[in-house]
Amino acid sequence: MDLRPTVFFLFWTSLSLQLKDLTGHKVYTNTWAVHVPGGPAVADRISKKYGFINHGQIFGDYYHFHHRAVVKRSLSPHRTRHVQLSRDPQYDVNRHDLHVKEAWAQGYTGKGVVVSILDDGIEKNHPDLQENYDPAASYDVNDQDPDPQPRYTQLNDNRHGTRCAGEVAAVANNGICGVGIAYNAKIGGVRMLDGEVTDAVEARSLGLNPNHIHIYSASWGPEDDGKTVDGPAHLAEEAFFRGVKQGRNGLGSIYVWASGNGGREHDSCNCDGYTNSIYTLSISSTTQLGNVPWYSEACSSTLATTYSSGNQNEKQIVTTDLRQKCTDTHTGTSASAPLAAGIIALALEANNNLTWRDMQHLVVRTSNPAHLNTNDWITNGVGRKVSHSYGYGLLDAGAMVALAKNWTSVGPQRKCMINILTEPKDIGRKLEVRRKVEPCNGMSNYISMVEHVQTRLTLSYNRRGDLGIYLTSPMGTRSCLLAPRPHDYSADGFNDWAFMTTHSWDEDPAGEWILEIENASGNNNYGKFYSIQYID
Repeated sequence: MDLRPTVFFLFWTSLSLQLKDLTGHKVYTNTWAVHVPGGPAVADRISKKYGFINHGQIFGDYYHFHHRAVVKRSLSPHRTRHVQLSRDPQYDVNRHDLHVKEAWAQGYTGKGVVVSILDDGIEKNHPDLQENYDPAASYDVNDQDPDPQPRYTQLNDNRHGTRCAGEVAAVANNGICGVGIAYNAKIGGVRMLDGEVTDAVEARSLGLNPNHIHIYSASWGPEDDGKTVDGPAHLAEEAFFRGVKQGRNGLGSIYVWASGNGGREHDSCNCDGYTNSIYTLSISSTTQLGNVPWYSEACSSTLATTYSSGNQNEKQIVTTDLRQKCTDTHTGTSASAPLAAGIIALALEANNNLTWRDMQHLVVRTSNPAHLNTNDWITNGVGRKVSHSYGYGLLDAGAMVALAKNWTSVGPQRKCMINILTEPKDIGRKLEVRRKVEPCNGMSNYISMVEHVQTRLTLSYNRRGDLGIYLTSPMGTRSCLLAPRPHDYSADGFNDWAFMTTHSWDEDPAGEWILEIENASGNNNYGKFYSIQYID
């Protein structure tokens, strides 16, 4: 079944209505159709600010304005009035947002959805959280008791989970800190980072109450130091697998993950086995002005983006804070992931039959690349823009819930494994491996459209950080599986490491795939390439 949607591009103008009189001259009326996301109150404020009268909603976010100082029929296009509207800060900000108000306007606030924050605890008695707090979605794995209350210190070290929780489900209209994206969702927390984080601790956290909790939000992983390659060990890996297979009564637990904060160290989130997993929905950050933050990591496993902090002049995230306080300085990709978890909760309320893979399809189809600044945008083989910095773009809550309502499930996952290399090869300055494939053609697991592509590599190399690894699909989409990492001096190479790309989503995988491994430095390096396996 072809799951690709038909896409219509609509181009709107907020210039006054243009007509033609009998002489052929352009004639302009004194009415405007104005796009104002944010609801009628915002439209009223803007209309009054510039001397317009708001005659009400046309439909959606479009409002009918007119101006008494402009004649009904004029040869002038009234550009001054138009410029005033288009330059209004509220108008501009609302064109560059996550469109959460549009989802609320459709009636979705997270009701009936349960989210758990896997972190350093959650202040369950915070006045902006206690109404939505869910003890069944909470546990203290560090101290082995049901109470996830953070451990209080002089430096407030354990504030992170409480901050993330407020982004998801802070109560609305109570005049405290603000409002959560899914302000009627239930919110819990797992205290698991304030102690020794073992494989068992991770597994217990990832598998907590899987038929009650719908969405797990996490912002942790290996060190973002630009030299570590690490991921879930045996028990945590099994917990992920059990979660997507058995969680939510078989629909699959949804794991939302921060892509990582190692940008300053030139780290790659494809060396983080949590955010690089096909089972996690990996979220990156953009700043208020739509730029790549200094801490953000680029990699091909990132699926989408939400807002977070930027430079000193840009806003940070407002949310709940420890000791029943509020903050306006929450930062990093770990602030982006909970925003995504909240939006996903809205989509799940719109359709509670969505599987974990359905949710990833919705993210791919509705994320918006516009207004996000980076030089690595490409158009993939099915016409979607995608970036190593931003994935498919900024999450769009309004579009997600609208598409979710009548979504037809993509059905069971198919997996096709193809072994490529028959004998070891020297890497040298550059090694290129080409292979034509027909992914499990004629078999029940035949794949005609790709979702995730994993490239499992085993290789030795005397300085791992000098390697650049690239994969090009038959439809010409080139993914950077690994960018050089100048701090990675390791001679360990990679041992069956799964590099993952989402950039060929919905492409036909049949044809020639090209893997390139190159020495990106001037150093006289050496190593051998032992095995490669493609998994679609």
